[in-house]
Amino acid sequence: MTYLFFYVPIIVLIAFSFNNFAFPAPWGHFTLDWYRQLFLELDLWRSFFNSLVVAVSATFLSLLMGVILIFFSSDGGRVNKVLPLFYGNLIIPETVLAVSLLGYFTLFKVPLGLTTIIIAHTVLGIGFVIPVLYTRFKNLDPKLKEASLTLGASHLQTFFKVTLPLLKPTMIATGLLVFVISFDDFILTYFCAGTGVETLSIYLVSMIRAGISPVVNALSAILVLFSGILIFLFFSRKVKTQVF
Repeated sequence: MTYLFFYVPIIVLIAFSFNNFAFPAPWGHFTLDWYRQLFLELDLWRSFFNSLVVAVSATFLSLLMGVILIFFSSDGGRVNKVLPLFYGNLIIPETVLAVSLLGYFTLFKVPLGLTTIIIAHTVLGIGFVIPVLYTRFKNLDPKLKEASLTLGASHLQTFFKVTLPLLKPTMIATGLLVFVISFDDFILTYFCAGTGVETLSIYLVSMIRAGISPVVNALSAILVLFSGILIFLFFSRKVKTQVF
């Protein structure tokens, strides 16, 4: 029943992307018109690529900051005192975080746009990346690092040749989590986007006022298919062996 609760709405959404009537409406007959119209919606694709750029950038920056913190920690730096600061993103309501960031950008007269969205999503992302990476790092066997240093490797070589490969599965998992959260986020984007940039979440919300076009169903069906292919490839035995 739990799986039905999660997946039946997705199945209905995909099925009605082939319905000739506008959603919501009874089933008429099979058509591909909404998929043809999808590739003519320039505003929708522009907002989609904006969301893609923001999600990829926020994921990369969050992982980079997490790796830098782990590096200083592995090199003897004391990060335990500042680590609780990163848990605040998980506790503070997203609306409060969005208003705080908007006030920060306004105080320093930072023009709102794609850059401020990326900064906001990165702030949100490091709240997931750093605690998870640091917890995994603390659970690594210290004898591996000691063996590397004993054999003559420097701290930098040990980090990139021993520590970082052991953290790679955790980095991939948290990176995918941050990417999905960033791509789908609305609240932070709404407060930090200004008037010149529109991501997919803002575009879809603006469409609700005039009625959702079945073109959105077609786009959602393509995204579900693409996500399914990535999951299948990622969890295939060959790729899973190379990654993990």
